[in-house]
Amino acid sequence: MTHNYLQHPIPPVREKRLNTCIAYGGYACGLADRRTLRCTDPGERAFSQGSICLLLPAIGTLASLPDTAVLLHGAIGCGSSCHAATANSRSGSNARWGRPQDSLWMSTAMNEIDVISGGERKLADAIIDIDQRYDIKVIIVVAGCVPGITGDDIESVVSETQKRTRAKLVPVHCEGFKTKIWATAYDAYYHGFGRHLFDIPEGAQRQAPEEAKRTVNLFNVSSMGHVDELELVRLLERLGLRVNIFPVFSRPDEVYRVTQAALSISTCPTHDDYIIEHLREKYGIPGVLRHMPIGIDSTGAWLKEIAAHFGLQKAAQNIIAQEEEELRVALEPLLPQLAGKRVLLSAGEFRALATANLLCELGLTLVAVRPFHHDKFAEVEYAKLARNAGHFLVNIANCQPFEEANLIKRTRADIFLGHLAGNSTASKLGIATHTIYHIGLNYVGYRGAYEVARRLSRQLRNPAFHCQLSRHLQLPYQNGWYRAETFRYIKPNKTSEPNG
Repeated sequence: MTHNYLQHPIPPVREKRLNTCIAYGGYACGLADRRTLRCTDPGERAFSQGSICLLLPAIGTLASLPDTAVLLHGAIGCGSSCHAATANSRSGSNARWGRPQDSLWMSTAMNEIDVISGGERKLADAIIDIDQRYDIKVIIVVAGCVPGITGDDIESVVSETQKRTRAKLVPVHCEGFKTKIWATAYDAYYHGFGRHLFDIPEGAQRQAPEEAKRTVNLFNVSSMGHVDELELVRLLERLGLRVNIFPVFSRPDEVYRVTQAALSISTCPTHDDYIIEHLREKYGIPGVLRHMPIGIDSTGAWLKEIAAHFGLQKAAQNIIAQEEEELRVALEPLLPQLAGKRVLLSAGEFRALATANLLCELGLTLVAVRPFHHDKFAEVEYAKLARNAGHFLVNIANCQPFEEANLIKRTRADIFLGHLAGNSTASKLGIATHTIYHIGLNYVGYRGAYEVARRLSRQLRNPAFHCQLSRHLQLPYQNGWYRAETFRYIKPNKTSEPNG
């Protein structure tokens, strides 16, 4: 039960909470037969390349909050991702409020002496200094690996220092060495919000009961740009609903409003299950969690589930019929260019699977999908893919570009979809690529389906850049690896029993 987790200062890792795994190679039927699979023993791979730290997705959200300072307690290098987060904060704030706003972040820059003697005093001094120097409402203290290893008591420092600060202090635990499932970052900052920001501030007004009955929480994360928010708000307002968007770019003194809605709506179960279950259990707010509104059928299913909560099924059916007809007409000239093209995707679990379903709807042939991890929330998307795509390979991997390179060669994909910084392997192999998300572009809802099709058509018409790149750049893998079995380094599973 999630609200019991919030009684503890640190949230559990997903390996324990969801039995999440990060290593599987084979056909999709292997996952379907085992449902939520115990993919491997704890060793996962006999050989493994680097992955992603929890700080990356956490900072992407935390740095967007206005009137907030993010204090990284750890080594100075842990702040490297904040530079990209600042760029996103500037573009995102400009899109929402018409003015660019930098994120405000600092670091305690722990050094060798701090590792030996402890960094608690340094952290307390930094909090006081930030509070005196800036007129802000919240200081988020993000704990990295170093204080987790040395044993700094972040919670005690925050509790004691809170008595001397004007700003609200929120500890967020992102000690990356504790988990290989970097999506645990979403649990980490939601845990901090739930423990420290959900109380109604003194003097704040509760939402009127009639308004609350029609208000929904729409959860966004740093991977969803404002254009996608506008598309989902457009669809929800067509149902007559009021929309409260949370947490990216949320004002900290208004976060409490998330506890006063009639329904919580997920845009991605990978991101949102922790907080939606907490709101359900502690505040009695039901949640919609099963679908991600990427793709034609999935967007319709998402809308139907929301509408059913308010008794608006007929209105939803009319909206869906109208939207799908308009989309069908818009897509008609693009589909011949996409028909039969072989596609491989690599991304976070739900984003990869939902986008794969969209591409199948557009007429592409799915040859393989590489989700970063696997848990029970993927089952509904694998069921859809089984109907839409038939026989395809699954490589569950927290990045692992060496497996990706082998799989691209083996499947002879025409186009590869991956994260913004994750397409270089395919490009160097001469494969056309497309970013699976970018905060300035549409991906969700009906407009997103059209925009993805339009951009893919353009990429496939002119893949010259990638062809030229492959002639001049070489990946660091020998030809023998491309001939080897793709999943040879994944350790065999020691149990074939289904989980639950």
